[in-house]
Amino acid sequence: MNEEVLNIQIRRFLKKVGIQSQREIEQAVKQSIEKGSLEETDKIEASVLLEVPAVGVKVTIKGDIELA
Repeated sequence: MNEEVLNIQIRRFLKKVGIQSQREIEQAVKQSIEKGSLEETDKIEASVLLEVPAVGVKVTIKGDIELA
């Protein structure tokens, strides 16, 4: 195993996840605010399930997103 290649590949994957996740969350928040089901000052809970079945990884990462 080449650790440098592994590190680069993991970072590339996480960058893709981060960019796509941010877009999805931003769009959903904007739509919810427009519909009135969410206030611009709310704090929302978020979680991500990270799975890598080949190596037995299954981790939930939780956090809050403050809108103001």
